[in-house]
Amino acid sequence: MSAGKTEDRNTSDTIYQLKVTLKAIKPPIWRRIQVPGNITLAKLHKILQAAMGWEDYHLYEFQIGRVSFGTPDPEFDMPVENARTARLNKVVPEAKTRFQYIYDFGDYWVHDVLVEKILPPEEGVRYPVCTGGKRACPPEDCGGIPGYLGMLETIKNPGDPEYEEILEWLGGTFDPEEFDLEAINNELKRIK
Repeated sequence: MSAGKTEDRNTSDTIYQLKVTLKAIKPPIWRRIQVPGNITLAKLHKILQAAMGWEDYHLYEFQIGRVSFGTPDPEFDMPVENARTARLNKVVPEAKTRFQYIYDFGDYWVHDVLVEKILPPEEGVRYPVCTGGKRACPPEDCGGIPGYLGMLETIKNPGDPEYEEILEWLGGTFDPEEFDLEAINNELKRIK
C-alpha cells in the first residue's frame, strides 16, 4: 500500500463484471453488475437480491462447478459450503466462467451468472453498481416459471375471472417490461 492511502474494507484490486440472467424466461430478464472481487458469496447473494428485485424471503444456493455454497443447515441432508467464508475471486478466479445462483427452492429461480470481465476498480465509483438490465423480476411466491407465465397471461386479459384477484395480489399493477436502473443502484448503496 502506498503512503497516504488508507485501506477501505470495501476496496478490491479487481472488479468482477457479471451478467446475471434468469433462466428459461423469454424475453430474458437480466442485469449487468460490477462487484468487488473479494466479496463473500453471502454478500453477492444480497447484491443479486437487490439487483434482480427479489425480497430475500427464501433460501439460496450458488453452484460453482461441482460445489454448492449457501447457508449450511444440519437439518438438511445437503452438503453445502458456507457462503459467508467463500470469496468470489477465490471460487471463480477467471473471466468467462459461468455458475448458477438458485433462489427459492420452491419456485426454483435459476440465474445464469457469467463473469464477463475482471477489471481494475474505477476511481470514484462505489461498488457494487448495476450498469444495465432488462425487464422486471417476477414477483415473490408467484409459483415459479409456470406461475409467472400464467400470471402474465391473466393480467393481459381483464375478462379473466382471476384478473382482479391477481392485480390485488400484485398491489394493483405489474409491468413486466419495467426496469429502473436508478432504483436498483439506490438499493445497492444500502448494502453493507
